[in-house]
Amino acid sequence: MAAPPIDKIRNFCIIAHVDHGKSTLADRFLEVTKAVEERKMKEQTLDSMDIERERGITIKSVAVRLNYTAQDGQKYVLNLIDTPGHVDFSYEVSRSLAACEGALLLVDAAQGVEAQTLANAYKAIEQNLEIIPVINKIDLPSADVESCRRQIEDVVGLDASDAILASGKEGTGALEALEAVIRRVPAPSGDRDAPLKALIFDAKYDAFRGVVIYIRVMDGRIVPGQKVMMMSSGLKYEVVELGVFTPEIVPTESLEAGESGYLICNIKTLQSTKIGDTVTDALKPAAEPLSGYKEPQSVVFCGMYPAVANDFEELRNALEKLQLNDASFKYQADMSDALGFGFRLGFLGLLHMEIIQERLEREFNLTLVTTVPNVAYRVTKNDGTEMTIENASKMPAANEIMKVEEPFIEAEIISPTEYLSAVIELCKKKRGIHVKVDYLDSRRCLAIYQMPLSEIVLDFYDKLKSYTRGYGSLEYQIIGFRAGDLVKLDILLNGEPVDALSSIVHKDRAEWMGRQLASKLRKLIPRQQYEVAIQAAIGSRILVRETVSALRKNVTAKCYGGDITRKRKLLEKQKEGKKRMKQVGSVEVPQEAFMALLRVGDEDDR
Repeated sequence: MAAPPIDKIRNFCIIAHVDHGKSTLADRFLEVTKAVEERKMKEQTLDSMDIERERGITIKSVAVRLNYTAQDGQKYVLNLIDTPGHVDFSYEVSRSLAACEGALLLVDAAQGVEAQTLANAYKAIEQNLEIIPVINKIDLPSADVESCRRQIEDVVGLDASDAILASGKEGTGALEALEAVIRRVPAPSGDRDAPLKALIFDAKYDAFRGVVIYIRVMDGRIVPGQKVMMMSSGLKYEVVELGVFTPEIVPTESLEAGESGYLICNIKTLQSTKIGDTVTDALKPAAEPLSGYKEPQSVVFCGMYPAVANDFEELRNALEKLQLNDASFKYQADMSDALGFGFRLGFLGLLHMEIIQERLEREFNLTLVTTVPNVAYRVTKNDGTEMTIENASKMPAANEIMKVEEPFIEAEIISPTEYLSAVIELCKKKRGIHVKVDYLDSRRCLAIYQMPLSEIVLDFYDKLKSYTRGYGSLEYQIIGFRAGDLVKLDILLNGEPVDALSSIVHKDRAEWMGRQLASKLRKLIPRQQYEVAIQAAIGSRILVRETVSALRKNVTAKCYGGDITRKRKLLEKQKEGKKRMKQVGSVEVPQEAFMALLRVGDEDDR
């Protein structure tokens, strides 16, 4: 397959809020360009993971080459990247934008501009991409095209007078969108005679072929047999295979400036590949690497432990392979008194955490115990030393602490005007600080609040959707750390603290939180042969106690009449036996108990 002329290549992606129809429109592009045979077409063709299909969301960005003959008779090669829309996967979007020259900004005709629409549009503007507005789902009865046009112009700041009207479901506007890409998106600006420079924008691990690297060639060309070098590590490899996605894997003789595809170099060690690295020629290297990507910052942390201790090494190998495919999560080995050896993982959000856990269980057949998710706090001790606490069990004693700081975010919430009071009430409950409210039009408004990240990660998004009947949308960014009146809440079982159930909470909510947790644990922990005491404590101060009563055997069943002292003797004997059992017995804590914090009700439940 010969490389197409660089002026006949267009690299573009589709960006939008979650569920605005990106993957469906991508399906129509595949049909129009006949990239996939009609008999092989299915919904969400580019979403390869079962989790994506089940949840109806895109998790991984996917690149595909489309051969298209335009209306002017010229043949073009279009490299399309379908991107996720959920706030947790914005890192995937930023990586996709770096490999493109243009973007289709999709807006649902019924929903209008949402928070993530705005965030993704700004990311594309920062990258100097040519943005083409597309108003999708015009076939819906509730579609309001003119309102969408006004919102794109007023809120996003883009000219929407020539916005493409499309329906991914019916196929309307797909041809017009492709023609607009050819007319408006600039061709790549790379030099094919310059030294090789290729950006690694993704990678995956194949059990038979090793590491498969996804690249966008910026300058030069790459061919099989060529010696290449990873510029960040200096490691050198020989190219074994090159190719493109159509979306099937198709090997090629070369990849040249402007093209996207994959690269196989018999790389067996996962650490040898870094997302955002630059691939160059080992003999004639480029003078400097490409700028790459800003490292993603983990905001949610939790512990993952194998249910069977012998699976620890399997879990380590699974995490290594998964990290290659998803560079946005971090992990390090950890040890818990309650759960044994495992790993401490960092994620971009709660959905991201759920997806990683589900992929580990499905793809690697692991059974995991997951602890309560939390955020990273900054603690200043009395002697002036600072430390970052990602695990509540590592929190120093209260008398050693000068101050505790928690991460704050600035949240942008777009909601129908009629639900604004409910949104304000929700933000106040989550310790939000009001910044401003802007009215986008007569029906929708933008509320900006600053609030602790810890209040966001657990259930804020779900509650926002509930309070706004599904119409509210959220986008946020970290703005730094602020001091707060925070304490460590311990959970004790029979007087022994369970480190995996510890959490850091605001002092005003500590007692209520402890009461809620103890109550839930009482229902979740199975009854033993002895009494189990559940306590919530701050330091040495016990806040609340719940008791799981013992399973009782009726030892007096065989006593038919006689003196009461005989029955009492039997009961006392039983009591002594249970006391001894309690001293040596360990309480089995089910997985549900570790996630109990997620289901702690709102303050309305008090």
